Amino acid sequence: MTIEDRDDAHLVTHALAKDTLSRLRDVETEQVAFRKGLVKLGRICGYEIIDGAMGTEYVPVHTPLAETTGERVKGLDDVVIINVLRAATPFVEGLLKAFPRAKQGVISAGRDEEAGMNADGEFPITIDYVKLPEIREDDTVIVADPMLATGSTMCAVLDHILAEADDYEDLFVLSAVSAPDGLVRVADAVPDADLLTVAIDDHLDEDGFIVPGLGDAGDRAFRTN
Repeated sequence: MTIEDRDDAHLVTHALAKDTLSRLRDVETEQVAFRKGLVKLGRICGYEIIDGAMGTEYVPVHTPLAETTGERVKGLDDVVIINVLRAATPFVEGLLKAFPRAKQGVISAGRDEEAGMNADGEFPITIDYVKLPEIREDDTVIVADPMLATGSTMCAVLDHILAEADDYEDLFVLSAVSAPDGLVRVADAVPDADLLTVAIDDHLDEDGFIVPGLGDAGDRAFRTN
């Protein structure tokens, strides 16, 4: 298994995940390659969640020649993926390759860049749209956003999810790149969430961007800068 515990987070250390993230970080990676990279990274992370957190069960299998015993992953029909619009869209596309039968929800959330960070390192967050499926006690919930910077957006998103979900089996907060400040903030706000990321970067700059990071994932994926 290529998931390692790192204080407040779990780190995906799969070689292909690290290779893909390095290509995403590169300023020379253009829009199409960037989007494809996010899709690929989402798929890898989905497989890692399956391998690291979901059990298997033995089942009878009839081959063309004989009856034997095989293993099937349990819970693949009990997955809810929450897309934090808009940057997570290609990331979620990759997750759906690992969880093709997952229920999907979307939350449009963004921080007020003009207002800037307050003294506590938080941004005001605007939630424009929320559409969530029913979340049941047997569900594995994966909240996907490529960048976990200050944690302000993710905390606001989780507030909406927890307000509607009576219970769940597991709750994953999945990101490609995270900042230590954001990981601590989300861990403090929702202690039972498993924070899963491919990289924990050095710090946030004065504008709340992750350094070294990979720039604005939404702008690079949708060519809006």
